[in-house]
Amino acid sequence: MERFEYEAMTAGGRVMTGTLQADSLQEAQDLLAGMQLSVGSIRKAPRPRPRTRLGRSEFLLFNQQLASITQAGIPLERALRELSGDVQSAPLRRAVEQLADDLERGTPVETAFQRHQQYFPHLYGQIIKAGVQSGRLSEMLISLNRHLEMAGQTRRILVDALSYPVFVLLLATGILTVLLAYIVPQFKAFFADMGHHLPAMTSALIWLGDHVVHIWAGIGAVIVVLFAGRFLMRLRPDGRRALERMLLRTPLLGRLYHRTILARLADAMAILVGAHCDLPTALRLGAGASGSENLIHECEALARQTEEGQSALDTDRFLPTIPRLMLYSIHLGSERNELEDNLYQLAEAYRTQARQWQGTLQTLLTPMLLVAVGGVMAFVLTALFMPMAAMINAVQTH
Repeated sequence: MERFEYEAMTAGGRVMTGTLQADSLQEAQDLLAGMQLSVGSIRKAPRPRPRTRLGRSEFLLFNQQLASITQAGIPLERALRELSGDVQSAPLRRAVEQLADDLERGTPVETAFQRHQQYFPHLYGQIIKAGVQSGRLSEMLISLNRHLEMAGQTRRILVDALSYPVFVLLLATGILTVLLAYIVPQFKAFFADMGHHLPAMTSALIWLGDHVVHIWAGIGAVIVVLFAGRFLMRLRPDGRRALERMLLRTPLLGRLYHRTILARLADAMAILVGAHCDLPTALRLGAGASGSENLIHECEALARQTEEGQSALDTDRFLPTIPRLMLYSIHLGSERNELEDNLYQLAEAYRTQARQWQGTLQTLLTPMLLVAVGGVMAFVLTALFMPMAAMINAVQTH
């Protein structure tokens, strides 16, 4: 059915405007005539704007408010209902009200949130489910906010560290493109008249100048393919795991991300263990709360192994994301009945390491990019003037 906007007049002479749904324009006119309305104008209504994901600050505020309400012992569906009245964003308000409706009808938590996943972060329903099942929903939400704030701080560090070098890099790229497209061809003719053998750097620069348009077209095509491939990979769990493994192998940023998800896993597991969840349940729900597809995959294997009566240290599988130290701490804490304390200590240790890597990233990123830009410009200038220097030396010798 299509949606139509109309303006009509009642039998009493009052102007009415509104919308209605019909299969065709003629059907819409017939419906209005049946309501004793004289149609002035009618047209197809524009399609509604697509809903978009919440902004980070808006979600953090929503999450903090939900944590405060549930901390008072209010059930989740009632908390959502009360919170919807204070939400400023109309799309979010509708989503929260629909979530409350779904939960009141008995829809499972993760299913209800999955229906509205365009508004909330990936695996947010799993985090809510872990909090509801453990009776520690408020603590789980506060923990999530803490880790989201750390992720936001990392993002701000990246923006601050990259803004100046990226501006310089774009400026240098523009200058380099002009040099390759317009200046280098003139030098090419000049070098040809010299009749001397050109250095390898100069020959490479001349080749770049001859193919600069094709090079930029190729770079653009590669970028489009990478973005399309990333989008397709994110549609499947194994694809998301592969993308995450690439991120984990990235220098500096990979280590920071690794420590962040480990801190989130340890924090969530400590809350769940404190709520008297058994270890397999804490592993599964804690991994879901971490937001890491690799941790979900590896913790599922550990949970099955624990249910079979084996220790976390007895695993014969290679777990690239979970370090041996964490497995040892889980094993030792389970034996000594100190698992909750051990996990909280691990979470704090990983958070400390993440903050240290944030500082390292902030310190090294800008100089590294500036050195890279300077190296490119030095290559261009050296390649242009090396033949001239050789010619001057030859003239002086003769």
